[in-house]
Amino acid sequence: MTTYLLAGGGTAGHVNPLLAVADSLRERDSESTVLVLGTKEGLEARLVPERGYELLIVDKVPFPRRPNKQAVAFPGRFRKAIAQVRAHIRQHRVDVVVGFGGYASAPAYLAARREKVPFVVHEANAKPGLANVLGARSAAGVGVAFEGTPLKRSEVVGMPLRREIVDLDRAATRSEAAAHFVLDASRPVLLVFGGSLGAQRLNEAFADSWGDVLEAGWQLLHVTGERSALADPEAPGYVVRRYVDRMDLAFALADVIVSRAGSATVSEVSALGIPAVYVPYAVGNGEQSLNAASAVAAGAAILQHDGDFTGDTVRDTIVPLLGDTDRRTRMAAAAEHVGTRTGTENVVAMIDRALSAAN
Repeated sequence: MTTYLLAGGGTAGHVNPLLAVADSLRERDSESTVLVLGTKEGLEARLVPERGYELLIVDKVPFPRRPNKQAVAFPGRFRKAIAQVRAHIRQHRVDVVVGFGGYASAPAYLAARREKVPFVVHEANAKPGLANVLGARSAAGVGVAFEGTPLKRSEVVGMPLRREIVDLDRAATRSEAAAHFVLDASRPVLLVFGGSLGAQRLNEAFADSWGDVLEAGWQLLHVTGERSALADPEAPGYVVRRYVDRMDLAFALADVIVSRAGSATVSEVSALGIPAVYVPYAVGNGEQSLNAASAVAAGAAILQHDGDFTGDTVRDTIVPLLGDTDRRTRMAAAAEHVGTRTGTENVVAMIDRALSAAN
């Protein structure tokens, strides 16, 4: 019987691939033990117990970005976090540690190394986080979601995806999806979304141009985000939703997608072979642009800068794409070569190799 310790959290970008791998390990061998290491503050504190896994707690110790009181206290607090994880590893007789980034991963990597337990790193973003940069130096295996991610000794394994995405048959589900959103399954659909909170830039652009999309013969499914105050014109063929809890049905209906470029979004859209226009979120270190880079380079997607994205962009760039069937067909074919639905299996295989090499 094997005991796995999966470390990560903070955001959905870390928690969701972790849970996909956890589910796969549990389904493969019900006799094995799958534990999750996280903090009290992260999203994992709610999602992990809800999925039926035991959450082991480690202190949240952010890496200092500037010299201040937190920087002075960091070494002692970080040593304590490592000690907490070492105690978890010993108590539960952990055989392998798998890290997905976030605050829990850095102490997990160092604790595993000191306990002589093999560990594996998975990086979901094209621009790796500091914890995974640290862990990759001595990991038994390093998997990345995107080609070109600068991590030592890494291999492209793809993103562990939600089961409802992996198993989605878009053609077979299209009629159900159209009925769910009250749209016509026989007519093409442009799906626009910006995450659970929405994307103001996308909302404003399509508030100005939704009529042009409809005039092009397309329907528009616009997920504006829960905080959006965008008015719904209630026009036939234009469906406005604040939030969608069945994104698998939205993907089943989408013939083209306009969205942000989070790592999970790019991975899911590419895996499903849907042509995309990505408008990366401008705040941060440019990681969303990097996430989209491989899809854009392959011809599966188009990149539009956030600051330039307006209703005119929709009219000048997206509406012509909607009318170009040949180009959309080429983009869909390219997406299938960029994306993969086997990210979970690839990560599990990497874990198995690490265990075999340690025994």
